[in-house]
Amino acid sequence: MPPKNLENICQIFREKDDWYQATLTSARRWGVPIAVQMAIIHQESSFVADAQPPRPLILGFIPWFRSSSAYGYPQAKDETWADYQQKAGNGWADREDFADSCDFVAWYCATSNRKLGIPTSDTNNLYLTYHEGLGGYQRNSFLTKQWLMNTAQKVHQRALRYDAQLASCRQELEQKN
Repeated sequence: MPPKNLENICQIFREKDDWYQATLTSARRWGVPIAVQMAIIHQESSFVADAQPPRPLILGFIPWFRSSSAYGYPQAKDETWADYQQKAGNGWADREDFADSCDFVAWYCATSNRKLGIPTSDTNNLYLTYHEGLGGYQRNSFLTKQWLMNTAQKVHQRALRYDAQLASCRQELEQKN
């Protein structure tokens, strides 16, 4: 079950008491702030472990194939997830596992930082890269997608809110862990 209040990171971490440690571990490993990880996962799956793209219907009632292999908390595609498993040394990682998903998101953002020079605090551009892929971002594919640029700005604003909220409860969370 996803958290009850998706807009308050403190309430999320109080409700899902192992999630703070998962995001903290990923932040320490990859250098990507907790608020950035959480804002991306919120956008991608609304914290639903087995989220998938919808199935289109043919003739209005026959389910067809999904348009993407995106799955789980991070909505990672099969090939990108396999790349992560191999390069990050996490071969048993599962997209339905929150800690593995945080590690994936942070790894992808750290890769974007290393290869493209995007700061790990630049949620707007990290999200554009996350959505379009490294090559798509380099080709500026997002420039023709105003809806995506709007979404990236929304993710950025959520990360700022999450970061401000986290400042008010970090000490409490640290004491619990």
